[in-house]
Amino acid sequence: MDTDEISAENKMGIMQIDKLLISMSAPMMVSMLVQALYNIVDSIFVAKISEAALTAVSLCFPIQNFMIAVLVGTNVGVNSILSRRLGEKNQKEVDKIANVAIFLAICSGIIFMMIGFFGTESFFAGQNTSDEIKNYGMQYMRIVCIYSMPLSLLICFEKMLSSTGRTVYNMITQMTGAIINIILDPIFIFVLNMGVEGAAIATVLGQFGGLIVGIYLNITKNDDVHLNVRKIRPDFKIIKSIFSVGLPSIVMQSIGSFTIFGMNNILMTFSTTAIAFFGVYFKLQTFIILPMVGLANGLIPIVAYNYGARKKDRVISAMKCSFKYSAIMMIIGILIMQLFPANLLKLFDASDMMIDLGVKAIRIICFAYIFASMSIIMSSVFQALGSGVTSMVVSLTRQVIFLLPLAYFFSLQKNINMVWASFIISEAVAFVMCVMFSRVILKRLDF
Repeated sequence: MDTDEISAENKMGIMQIDKLLISMSAPMMVSMLVQALYNIVDSIFVAKISEAALTAVSLCFPIQNFMIAVLVGTNVGVNSILSRRLGEKNQKEVDKIANVAIFLAICSGIIFMMIGFFGTESFFAGQNTSDEIKNYGMQYMRIVCIYSMPLSLLICFEKMLSSTGRTVYNMITQMTGAIINIILDPIFIFVLNMGVEGAAIATVLGQFGGLIVGIYLNITKNDDVHLNVRKIRPDFKIIKSIFSVGLPSIVMQSIGSFTIFGMNNILMTFSTTAIAFFGVYFKLQTFIILPMVGLANGLIPIVAYNYGARKKDRVISAMKCSFKYSAIMMIIGILIMQLFPANLLKLFDASDMMIDLGVKAIRIICFAYIFASMSIIMSSVFQALGSGVTSMVVSLTRQVIFLLPLAYFFSLQKNINMVWASFIISEAVAFVMCVMFSRVILKRLDF
């Protein structure tokens, strides 16, 4: 083995699959649960300001989701090719990819900063809502966008840890940011009487704290990646490889921002309470969906590494284990949503009107988890195998071609319960497409 090769076999190529998937995914699932808890607690505090403040933050969510889409999508590409180079034992390329990833994160942070400076007023000018809600929304959006550099770098260093199999350290990094945020939220919102601006500042400071921990852990604990400040520069061949996988993921997740924006406008025809509820529900469902995403994120480097190492049996075994665990989480999620919808909504000081609307909505939408859990796993497999375009097509079909048109059609009938049912229909379509595409994509495992 020459100096460009990795000296020892990574655990992703030798550990028993079930144990490996748990070791890779469990820390990420825990960190995702903490992140989901932060999302919920953050909204609980904002809801105590007023329903208008909660509605404003809900309207900002598409922008925040877009930022996450770009950053996570880019690092999905980084994760996939970095793990494959680890499997191929090409140390020189691994180090290049890591340094290019940092360069891309810095560029993303600058772009989001410009959006905060120049795009905030334009975004809220098109919202058909009260001046109070618009003012709250602009306060929040300006801060989270202008000071987004910590978030950009934080996600980069998190994914660097997970792509090399160090998901425990990834968990520590994510948990640090979330815990700081949860602690600071009530201080800035209520003690310092900063309201919505305080919630945004607490978010940014939490991201900065997580970033510091992420940098430290990559430098001291990540032996598979060698970072060098002087080598943080563009390499267009690597950038092309990153975005060949990551761009479809960016588009796929950005579609989610477009969908949320579209749903907010559809729900606005019913009431601002419907918008506030949808924002609350989106935070609540993260407590179910994010652990599934954590499982899928743990699966990506396993599949990518063993695909690079040409170990077909390990790829198939990892997929089967993931399906088993995602099904268990789906069942738990549906039971929680069916049994305790009113209790969950009361956490957010929900009005009687929101509880009446929300209980019915939650009990309808949660059945979409049956299909979503399997689609999440298959989309991650497609990405790990370098077929990110497939995931993008599935997401585009589900959210743009089916969900929004169906929701809009049902809104014209003034039937809000059927608007919620459109989520089930669109997820079922996505599941069928994943099954169809998987038959084609998995043929590439015939080494």
